[in-house]
Amino acid sequence: MQGFSMKTSHLVCLVLLPVLSQARVTTFNQCPAFFVDGQSPTILQDPGNNNHYQQICQFLLDQNDKPQYFYATLYDTQNKIPIYSAYILSHADIDREDRWYVEPQLDGGSSECMGEQNQIPIANRGQRQALNEDYFGNGYDRGHLFPVYHTSSSSAMLATSTLTNAAPQDPTFNRGRWRVHEEAMVELARDCLRAFTVTGVVPGNTVIGNGVRVAKYYWSALCCLEKEGRHSQAFIGPDNNGQVQGLSVKELDARLSGLNHFNTAFTVFGERC
Repeated sequence: MQGFSMKTSHLVCLVLLPVLSQARVTTFNQCPAFFVDGQSPTILQDPGNNNHYQQICQFLLDQNDKPQYFYATLYDTQNKIPIYSAYILSHADIDREDRWYVEPQLDGGSSECMGEQNQIPIANRGQRQALNEDYFGNGYDRGHLFPVYHTSSSSAMLATSTLTNAAPQDPTFNRGRWRVHEEAMVELARDCLRAFTVTGVVPGNTVIGNGVRVAKYYWSALCCLEKEGRHSQAFIGPDNNGQVQGLSVKELDARLSGLNHFNTAFTVFGERC
């Protein structure tokens, strides 16, 4: 993966954000801290296209130019939505900014920095990821997987503002039942020493913009580490009544592995939680 020199990269990022927002398209080996016991959920494979699923470690550079990682995303470049984002849930009241950047390196851009689409060669824009214009005028929200409500700092909030961390979501569900669910997750995690969280989507049949797949289901799973052990809980929605359904992580694994979902063996936490 090529990148600007450190000096040039800094200039680009400073223009875009008050902090140096970046995402490293590499492997999850760079950011194992967001996974229970360092083990990620299943990484989907496509034998016919090695670039179909991309592992992204989302980070900011600190004042010493060292990466500060905030979460990890498995991104589907064919459907142009994330499969999941994994993070440590920690809530505080943060002023929200919806800037919505892209990841230039996914489409042949030379900068690692999360930035505007003009960081991507014109001919490549939108080939392997969603752009802001894909959401214009079609009635869908850009639904965060790692939501602002689950962050506890301005830096973490800004790090969520990339379209690799969002999928088209029905606004009634996004601003209604799913928002209530995100708030409830904070309460579930309140007594956890560490709250490992994975939120993902299952692609549906509807497409918006330039080939961006609308999510059929949103799902999430929490692994709560406590002094006396671990416990977990999972959720998926909308169901036939537009609700978010609670279930065990094992039940979620079974659903995600089945037909009309990923149709391949899938596990969020394995046997670790």
